[in-house]
Amino acid sequence: MITLKEENQFKVAVVQAGSEVMDKKKGVNKAVRLIDEASQEGAKIIVFPEAFIPAYPRGMSFGTVVGSRSEEGRKDFLQYWKNSITVPSTETEEIGRAAKKAKAYVIIGVIEKDREPSNGTLYCTALFFGPDGGLLGKHRKLKPTGSERLIWGEGDGSTLPVFDTPYGRIGALICWENYMPLARAAMYDKGVQIYITPTADARDTWFSTVRHVALEGRCFVLSSNQYSNKDMYPAYISSREEFKDLPHELSRGGSCIVDPLGEFVVDPVFGKEKILYANIDLNKIAEAQFDFDVVGHYARPDVFQLTVNEQEQKNTIWKK
Repeated sequence: MITLKEENQFKVAVVQAGSEVMDKKKGVNKAVRLIDEASQEGAKIIVFPEAFIPAYPRGMSFGTVVGSRSEEGRKDFLQYWKNSITVPSTETEEIGRAAKKAKAYVIIGVIEKDREPSNGTLYCTALFFGPDGGLLGKHRKLKPTGSERLIWGEGDGSTLPVFDTPYGRIGALICWENYMPLARAAMYDKGVQIYITPTADARDTWFSTVRHVALEGRCFVLSSNQYSNKDMYPAYISSREEFKDLPHELSRGGSCIVDPLGEFVVDPVFGKEKILYANIDLNKIAEAQFDFDVVGHYARPDVFQLTVNEQEQKNTIWKK
C-alpha cells in the first residue's frame, strides 16, 4: 500500500548536460559540480541523463558492419571500456559524497563495467544514491536498442528496484525500455510515484511517450536527456569521416517534467545545457488516481496477471 508522507511538497532537478566524452574522471567531476549546483536550489531529487559517464557515443560506429569489425573500432571500444565504471568503485564513492553533501537522492546514468565473471561486458545502468551518500542500488537496461546492442549487454529482472523515500517511491526505466509495456507494468506494480526516464531520444515522439507514461501510471515523470555537440567529442573521434555528415548539434536535449495527468510541469528545453527545476506535490497523484489507478481499482487481476523474474541470471558456463 502506498502511504503518502506528511511533507508532500519538495523540489526536483533534471539535469540536461553533455558528457565529458570518453573521460570518466572529468565526467565524475562535472556530475559533482552539477549536483552541488542543483542542491543550492534546494533540490531533493537530482536526475542525470542516460549514459552520462562516460558518454552516449552518438554517431560512433565502432568500426562495425555486418560480418566484420575494424581494428580502429576495437581501439574505440577499448577507450569506452577503460572509461566506464565498476559498481561500486572510487567513482561511485565520489558521486555518493556529492549526494551526501547535497542531502539529495541522485539518479545518474553510467556505463557500467561488469565485475564478474569477466570485465568484458558493459551495461547501460542507472545508479541510485541516497542523501546519506550510500549507493542504494542500480537498474541495468533490459534491452539495448538497435546498434547499442553492439556495445552493451542486457540487464535482467534482478535490477528493477523501486525505492521508498520521504519523497515518494522512486524507480527508473531507461529510454526505449519505456516502450516495453510489461516493463512499465512492473514499475506500476511496485507503486512508482517518481518515475525517472534517463534517455538519449530527442525526437518529438518522445514527449508523447513520457506524457503517456505519466498519465498511465498516474505518476510524476522526470525525463533527462543530454545536450551534446561535436565540440564535446575528442578530436580523434570528431575529426573522422563518419562524423563529417553529422550535424554539429548531436542531441538537442528535450528534458522535461510531467505531472500525473500527463501535463508538462516544465516544458521540454532545447539547444542548451540547463538544469530544470519543479516543485512536486505528491497529493496530485491521489487526485489523479481518483478516476484511474492502473494497479488499483482500474486493474483486472482476474483477467490479466503479471509475472516478473527478478532472479539474477549468472552469465557463466561453469556450474558447481
